Amino acid sequence: MIPSQTYRNILNFVMFELGWLACVMLSQAWALAIVAVFLVLHFVLVSQHKLDELQFIVIGTLAGSVLDGLWLRTGILADTSGAAVITPPWLIALWAIFMTSLNHSLKWLGRNRLLMFLIVPIAGPFAYWSASALGAVTLPNLLPSVLALAVGWLVLFPALLSLRDSLYPRLAP
Repeated sequence: MIPSQTYRNILNFVMFELGWLACVMLSQAWALAIVAVFLVLHFVLVSQHKLDELQFIVIGTLAGSVLDGLWLRTGILADTSGAAVITPPWLIALWAIFMTSLNHSLKWLGRNRLLMFLIVPIAGPFAYWSASALGAVTLPNLLPSVLALAVGWLVLFPALLSLRDSLYPRLAP
């Protein structure tokens, strides 16, 4: 494990950003392989409470994947990968790599709940809009899609942090 929290956060941020890019830019097989490697590196080099963090990542990945599946089924999002599943594997991988950031490079956001409520409904939809600009998904009806994404993120993000704080206090800020 890297001894410096600052360096762990930097590595976590870089792996999250590269993982996001891999998921939206590369084939599903490559994206899944890259995210798998990053997750292993995360647990070897970054994570201090491996079992707690693994459980939290799994719960958050499931919750985010269900939400994405709901958005795909209701037409808020449209997947361009051609995967014939409720939630495409690349989106599930993206949730897994994102969940690592909540305990490290984005941990600061959980410390300031007011700031969180201002940033999250913008940053969440912006990530999907960016993915749509890169061709990974489409937002069939831009304004309703962005509004639904904002509401979803405004509910899910604080719920995940509350879950983390109550079930995994060692991970909390």
